[in-house]
Amino acid sequence: MAYVDESYTDRWYWIGALLVPDTVAIPLSTALDEVVLDAAKTYGVTAEAELHGYDLFQGRVPWNKLPPRARIAVYNAALKAIGTHDVTIILRGVDRHGLARRYASPKPAHEVVLSHLLEQVDGYAAMREELALVIADEVDNPATHRSDLSRYRIDGTGGYRSRRLTRIVDTLHFAPSHASRLVQAVDLVTFLFRRMECGTVFDRREAAANEGLWSWVEPRRYHSWCWSPTARQMHEGPA
Repeated sequence: MAYVDESYTDRWYWIGALLVPDTVAIPLSTALDEVVLDAAKTYGVTAEAELHGYDLFQGRVPWNKLPPRARIAVYNAALKAIGTHDVTIILRGVDRHGLARRYASPKPAHEVVLSHLLEQVDGYAAMREELALVIADEVDNPATHRSDLSRYRIDGTGGYRSRRLTRIVDTLHFAPSHASRLVQAVDLVTFLFRRMECGTVFDRREAAANEGLWSWVEPRRYHSWCWSPTARQMHEGPA
């Protein structure tokens, strides 16, 4: 199962995938439930509180009554739970400003990055001789994205590394993040990675805290790359 979520700024748009084997789905969900239950006992949040990267970083409801150290501790516990399970992380991004400069009528950033991400998920599944079911956080126009997937199966994803998707089964499934700990898991991963990659953190203490958090899941990162449409270099590294 490939759980998918996005994180973005005015310039940078990232989408992450957390690939979760069927035997890992329930243990990881349970581990994340326990992170929230511990927070409920220690800090008084509800046992149904959503693990959402932005809310934890900014102290939004339901985490608004927790001091920064406590919120970091919860984030750390969640990423530790993710990193200690047999999951795989794939992240793709695009420079939105570059899209606007290069193309007169650019495709939406979400469509561009999702196609790149699905290429990588499909390639990873093929390498492992497995199949992938994609479950994403709810977005606008889900029918459009499902139609895109159908087209990618027949005509390929387009672009200079076009790929016909043969290992992604069924259609794209969309689930509300509050109902899925595994959608929440990929949100935590993608949000933190985007913050680190975008170079918007200037406080040394925050940068060090981010690196400490990320260290739990770094060994699980299989691939990450951000496309800059106006750059000459077109190489995609494995990480």
